[in-house]
Amino acid sequence: MPSQLAERLFVELERLPLIDPHTHINPHAAASTTLADIMGYHYYTELAHSAGLPRERIEEPGISPKEKVGRLVPLLADLENTVQVSWLLEMCREFFGFADEMITPDNWEALFDSSAAKMAEPDWEAQVLRHSGLDQVYLTNDFDDPLEGFDTSRYIPCLRTDDLVFHLAKPETRQRLAAATNIEPTDVKSLTNAIGKLFDHFTARGARACAISLPPDFAPEPVDAATTAPIVAALATDRALTADESRTLSRFVFWTLAQRCADHGLPFDLMIGVNRRVYEDGVFQGQDLFDQRVSLIQYKSLFNAFPSVKFPISVLAQTSNQELVSYSWIFPNVITNGHWWYSNIPAYIELDTRSRLQAVPQSKQIGYYSDMYKLEFALPKFRMYRRILAHALAVDFVEGRDWSEEKALTLGKRVLRGNVESIFGS
Repeated sequence: MPSQLAERLFVELERLPLIDPHTHINPHAAASTTLADIMGYHYYTELAHSAGLPRERIEEPGISPKEKVGRLVPLLADLENTVQVSWLLEMCREFFGFADEMITPDNWEALFDSSAAKMAEPDWEAQVLRHSGLDQVYLTNDFDDPLEGFDTSRYIPCLRTDDLVFHLAKPETRQRLAAATNIEPTDVKSLTNAIGKLFDHFTARGARACAISLPPDFAPEPVDAATTAPIVAALATDRALTADESRTLSRFVFWTLAQRCADHGLPFDLMIGVNRRVYEDGVFQGQDLFDQRVSLIQYKSLFNAFPSVKFPISVLAQTSNQELVSYSWIFPNVITNGHWWYSNIPAYIELDTRSRLQAVPQSKQIGYYSDMYKLEFALPKFRMYRRILAHALAVDFVEGRDWSEEKALTLGKRVLRGNVESIFGS
């Protein structure tokens, strides 16, 4: 049972309006419209598939939202022990007034219909933002996103660069780049100028960060223009690049992005260690896993070369957290950032949070981000983190070091929100 002290701290942390510094929200359709938008989140589909539901039943073309939920519900009996199902139940109780202990084959249709009616209300998005205490939501925008048609003071743009770094050899990626910048990337100079124009476009519309997810074997190193020039020229002829050429091009583009972050004063979010398509027969977004062979030593050249660039870093494996803590301990520009993906369960979050609070300067910790695709997920995910944070503050600081509750609460608020403002800009 949580102590009264931890509960008091949690209640105070719950009152703090939040900035969510990393999501996959579509600002044109930020909130859910049916329960299928919530239960279609990859956490539920991959767990249901893992528990025995065939992928073809989950991803059948043309399936209605209600039918999809109906197929997933019977699997919840095997998943009710997971934290993900606890998020689902909390959302249904908080937003839709669901009062039963569990979602079952007997009650799900009534829940589906009542939640759909609630989500059809014209101010539903505003209701979710208000009830979740969200001031701002950071996005993950494709590099060619026009960034139009939404409130960029509420939904903050972020330049996502995976395609530029790892898929520039694809003609469609270069076509997108040319269409977005009016620059054909036919040589090193035009490629560099096109990347620069993307940064101009994003920063003019309030972007606060550049971001990328990185495979475990990537090691950024500087590559000169003379080495890169024949590779870029080969792209114009549609010649397939060798593995070494692809690696060189990725390093050149990545290093150019880091330089542009330095020029524009943008943090560069690095999400390190994802190994794509490990389970090739998995459901959509349920194919990728972490790889413990990754090490931050692969990024030492980057951290040393760009001391002015802030690097908020997420590691996919909880086993990588100690290394991240030590790098943030030493490097002024390395920042611990959230609890990503497979590390986003309470047992791992608690260990990671306590180690960061005990070892990393308090100004260099971004406590949490939701990584959500729909707004409703912010409430249960941040609440989970705030309970863990409150417990760590109570045990390790108030009880363990005789800190006052007020001082511990100030630290908690800084980790939850203050550092997001100071690192990304308020």
